Amino acid sequence: MAKTVMIVDDSLFMRKMLRDILEGEGFEVAAEAADGDEAVTKFRDCRPDVTTLDIVMPNKTGIDALREIMTIDPAARVVMCSAMGQETLTASATEAGAKAFIVKPFNPELVARVVREVVEG
Repeated sequence: MAKTVMIVDDSLFMRKMLRDILEGEGFEVAAEAADGDEAVTKFRDCRPDVTTLDIVMPNKTGIDALREIMTIDPAARVVMCSAMGQETLTASATEAGAKAFIVKPFNPELVARVVREVVEG
């Protein structure tokens, strides 16, 4: 059975890019969300095997969404996505429970490897 992923990014272009990469690697995209509020709601509904979560988003940041997701499921596997120059935010995300990071612009091979490693534990 395919592992499920939820993709969270305020950019439709970035969501589509991640969808293409992850579906190409055999993942099933269970949900997509465009902001942190939507991410928490959809996580609660679909409980994906792994979630990719952009750090900088409107309404609720990725880090705030991550904290809420971890209260819903302390075993949630979340990979944070950030642009270059957001290193200070990665420490906060790690403290909040992020399992890994991928940096934009995305390298498809790296994205696939990191997400697979997080899913496999």
